[in-house]
Amino acid sequence: MKRLRLWPQSLVGQIIILVAIALFVAQAINFGLLLRERNRVDLTSQTAPVVYRVINALDVRPDRRPDRPDLPPNPDRREEGRERPDRRNVEFSTTRPVLEGRPRPDVQARAEAMFDDIGLTVHSVVAAEDSRIMPMRRWEQIRSRATGETPRDRRVGRLRLAVEYEPGKWVTTEARIGNRPARFGGWLIGQTLILYVIVLLPLLWIGSRLARPLKQLTGSAQQFARTGLADAVDERGPGDVRDLTMAFNAMRSRIIAMLDEKDRMLGAIGHDLRTPLASLRVRTESVEDEGERARMSETIDEMNRMLEDILSLARAGRSTEAAQKVDLAALADAVVEDFIELGSPVDMADSDRAVAFVRPQQIRRAVRNLIENAIVYGDRAHVTVLHEAGMIRIAVADEGPGIAQDRMAEMLEPFTRLEGSRNRETGGAGLGLALVRAIMAEHQGELRLENRPEGGLEASLVLPA
Repeated sequence: MKRLRLWPQSLVGQIIILVAIALFVAQAINFGLLLRERNRVDLTSQTAPVVYRVINALDVRPDRRPDRPDLPPNPDRREEGRERPDRRNVEFSTTRPVLEGRPRPDVQARAEAMFDDIGLTVHSVVAAEDSRIMPMRRWEQIRSRATGETPRDRRVGRLRLAVEYEPGKWVTTEARIGNRPARFGGWLIGQTLILYVIVLLPLLWIGSRLARPLKQLTGSAQQFARTGLADAVDERGPGDVRDLTMAFNAMRSRIIAMLDEKDRMLGAIGHDLRTPLASLRVRTESVEDEGERARMSETIDEMNRMLEDILSLARAGRSTEAAQKVDLAALADAVVEDFIELGSPVDMADSDRAVAFVRPQQIRRAVRNLIENAIVYGDRAHVTVLHEAGMIRIAVADEGPGIAQDRMAEMLEPFTRLEGSRNRETGGAGLGLALVRAIMAEHQGELRLENRPEGGLEASLVLPA
C-alpha cells in the first residue's frame, strides 16, 4: 500500500506550495501586527473617555488652580467664555475608592501613559470593568414603540477609573464601553483568500508554461531510453531551459547517428560472416565420411544461430517491425504446435483470447526461446496465457531443478549459463534470456523468473494489455 504523499513531486507544484507557505507566514505576521495595533487602538478608545473626564474634572477644582484660588466650584459657572466640562459620573473623595468588577491593569497602564503625555502628574491609578443592566434610552423607547418591538433592558459594559491626583485625594469616574468585538478575523481571512487568488493563479499559469518544455523533454528522454528513437524537443521557454533542450537535441542526434552506424556495421558483419559459412556448407558436401559431414553441418548451423542471436540482441530496441494488435493466446498456440510437430514435449493449457499491441515476430521469438530453455533444462514445457490486473502473462513452466535465487538476475545477462560450456545441446551460448529481456523492455513489459513450489522454473512474459 502506497503512502500518501502530501508534498507534490512536480516542479510547479513545489513552487506553488512554497509560495503558498510564504504567503501564509507573511499573513500570519501581518495578522499579529494588525491584531496588536487593533488591541492598542481598542484599549485607547476605552481608556480615553475616562481619562478625559478626569482631566476635565481636575481642571475646575479650586485646589488645582493655584492662579485662581478664589474660583468657587460652581457647577454652572462659565470660565473664560467656554462651557464647564462635563462632570457627570465624577466623584471626589479623600479615601481610596473600592472599584467593583474585574481589574484592568492594561487600562491602568494606558491611562498613566496618557496622563504623562499631557504633563499631568498623578500618584496612583486604579481601573476595573464590570457590566450592569441599563434602562432603554428615550430614543430607543420611541423606536421600539414605532417598530412594535418588545422593550427590554440591555446589558452594557462599564469601565471605572480612580486616580490619586494628590496624596490622599482621589477622583473616580466611569464610562460605557462596547461589548461586541470587531469582526476582524473574517476580514483577514477574506483578504488572505483574495491574495492567494491574485498571486497563486498567475503563478500557476506561468509555472505550467515554464514546465511544459521540461515535460516534453522528459517524455522524449523516456521514449529514447525505451525504443532508441525519440522526436526532437521544441527549443522554447526561458534561456536555461532552451540551453538544456538544445544540448539534449544535439546529444540525441549524435547517439542516433552512432546507433545507425552500429546497425550498418552489424549488417556488414552479418553479411561477411554468412558468406564464408555458406561456402563451408558447400564444402561439407565433398566430405566422404557421413558422420563427419553431419557434425560439420551441425557446427555450421550452430554458428548461424549464434550469429543471428548476437545480431538480434545488438539491434534490440531498434526493430523495424511494425506493432499491431495480436491475440497472444493464438500466437503462443502456434509456437507450441511448431514444437509438437518436431516431437518436442510441449503442451499448452486452454486460454481465453488475449489481445495486445505488440510486434508479433519478436514475441514469437521470445516465446520460442523460453520453450527451448524449458525443454533443454527442464525436460518438458507447460505454456499458459493468463490475464492479471490489466496485464497479459505468458508463462512457460518446466520440470527441471530451477535456478538458485541468488543467480536469477545473473541469468538475464548475455553469455551467462548454468553450466560453463558453449555446447548448443546443453543450452547454447547463453543469449536466449538476454534477448527475451531486451524484447520485453522494447514492449514496456517484463521478464520474470521464479521457482515453482512443486519444482521447476517458471519464466513469464508480462505485457500490458
